[in-house]
Amino acid sequence: MKITFKGRGWLAAALLTIAAPAFAFRQAGRLLVVQDPLKPARAVVVFGGGVPFRAMEASRVYKQGWASEVWLTKGGVLQPDIALADLEIERTPEYVYSRMVLERLGVPSAAIRELPERTPNTAEEVHTVARGLDRFGGDCVILVTSSYHTRRVKSLWRKLVGDHPEAIVRYAPDESFDATRWWRDSTSAMRVSREWFSLLNGWLGFPVKSEQW
Repeated sequence: MKITFKGRGWLAAALLTIAAPAFAFRQAGRLLVVQDPLKPARAVVVFGGGVPFRAMEASRVYKQGWASEVWLTKGGVLQPDIALADLEIERTPEYVYSRMVLERLGVPSAAIRELPERTPNTAEEVHTVARGLDRFGGDCVILVTSSYHTRRVKSLWRKLVGDHPEAIVRYAPDESFDATRWWRDSTSAMRVSREWFSLLNGWLGFPVKSEQW
């Protein structure tokens, strides 16, 4: 049977309709990952979570001389542990472990600053870092997070702070995340799903409130 020009057009449209979502699905992990070139900054900041990998990368950036201080946000969600609560034992915050990692890797204690505000989500971390620059001085900061979290950090900084002060976004290379095959394990799939939902939530002005976003 001969396929007409019009028929070929419909076939191409159908194939495109099928192929486009498949392509977007495969690229969903890669599109989350961004990284800026390093430049001298007021501080390198360890975002909450990703222990010990984010602190490890911050120590490398610090020892390469790109910043004179390492700042720790009090981010990262501590899931409640009923058994520990019953024993009146408090869970150790992640930033305490990050400080220990930094010191073990040779960052002087005097060069580590804990930003005082509790930051239950990424947007609050961005606000806290911006306030830190206003309080302590500086027009540039290096933000260290996980690779899959970099686009959201960069997007939130632009939305909430703007282009000045400047934020350089870096990721922790030691933390495992395969952006090209993210759907092959449940942990990576959950990360990608959560990041895209959170990006959309931010673009829409945070209609969904959560301490984890």
